[in-house]
Amino acid sequence: MAELKHVLCISFPLQGHVTPLLKLSHCIAAHGIKVTVVNTESVHAQVMAANQLDDGSNPIDFVAFPDGLQTNEERKDWAKLVESISRVMPGYLQEFIEKVKQQSKGNEDEQINFVIADLTAGWALEVAERMGIKRAGFWAASVSCLALILHIRKLIEGGVIDNEGIALKNDAISLSKDLPSYKSDDLTWTFPEDLTVQKVLFNWASTIVHHSTYSTSYLCNSFHELEASACGIIPGVLPVGPLLASTRLLHRRGSLWNEDSTCSNWLDQHPPQSVIYVAFGSTTIFSPEQFYELAHGLEQIGRPFLWVVRPDMTDAPVNKFHGTFLQRVRNHGKVIQWAPQEEVLAHPSVACFFTHCGWNSTLEGLSNGVPLLCRPYFADQRLNRSFVCDVWRVGLGVDGDENGVITRHEVRTKILAVLGSDEIKANCKRMKEMARKSVSEGGSSLKNLESFIELIKA
Repeated sequence: MAELKHVLCISFPLQGHVTPLLKLSHCIAAHGIKVTVVNTESVHAQVMAANQLDDGSNPIDFVAFPDGLQTNEERKDWAKLVESISRVMPGYLQEFIEKVKQQSKGNEDEQINFVIADLTAGWALEVAERMGIKRAGFWAASVSCLALILHIRKLIEGGVIDNEGIALKNDAISLSKDLPSYKSDDLTWTFPEDLTVQKVLFNWASTIVHHSTYSTSYLCNSFHELEASACGIIPGVLPVGPLLASTRLLHRRGSLWNEDSTCSNWLDQHPPQSVIYVAFGSTTIFSPEQFYELAHGLEQIGRPFLWVVRPDMTDAPVNKFHGTFLQRVRNHGKVIQWAPQEEVLAHPSVACFFTHCGWNSTLEGLSNGVPLLCRPYFADQRLNRSFVCDVWRVGLGVDGDENGVITRHEVRTKILAVLGSDEIKANCKRMKEMARKSVSEGGSSLKNLESFIELIKA
């Protein structure tokens, strides 16, 4: 009888990282491989709740490690979170792997013999190498984003950026003749609004470069046909996406937020291609002024909209305005705290998606053939907007005024432009077919996943 395998998966405790790795974990478990997922204690209960089957069982196991921080307030400080996790969790990981080995008493079926770690938690790959365990990196963003990060050293040597990641010129940045050029704004660590955060992001990116050397293969939530040129410049890249619940026949979405289950019925009441879906992810923060402009823009367009407004989405209270706004739009607008996004985007009544351009959201939009309206916030989101608008041509960006505020007029104008573009609709349809094909029998991503499963079992 073939020896069973035990895979340990480690993510970074943010929605956009946890969700795709959980989906990959379920795909691996479906091939008869034992999978244990490591969470930080801070998100453990939410992940467990999001992954239980209806009968209370779970095809994958979970374990939680402390992240070294005491409060959620501390966890909002990126520098603290990254530093603390990198300092305390490697020790817990090594201890856990050794404990499993001791408990298995020589039974190799139970011992951990493969580690998959999000490259943002790449310290786990270092631990695996030290312990002689086979391993692979996981990348939750685009392959183009990974290519940019892995070329940091070359960008510094070529005088494109300085040692702190700041672009020295406004010129287009070329990594390869086959790859679309990057803009200096596309650098994934750029955050001019807060240079301290920018420094943290650049240091984090540099750490990813270091940790990537501990693996020779990188599983990516993308598909070859979407990013063929970027795949061509990273040896060992394995696109296995889109990792969507619908394409993998999974019901587990892995959301860390409680999803509003009333969306589906509300969408059913609207005609095809009529609803504007608006969601800016789990970390975007707006000033009250920007929030008001978005709200007025949606109100003035007069079309049905479904808007996800997290309780912590603005940096100052907007309760009073929010109440009167809800009253005014009650006949055509629905505002919720979190949506079952894949379900919403797959609904025939959705006409376009106003998004922050996080990679999961971008991929979910592309895979469902939904035109995108882009308002990036930080990290890889500006880069994703460039690809959406300039390379794949499946959406438009909204632009800020002289104060950086996206006005109600801009919101209204761009939504109407996206909805009225036949070129965008045709490109979206093509992308949807391409995405679905990649995860179907004989598709590039499914083949990559199957060859990776064989690598685990070898």
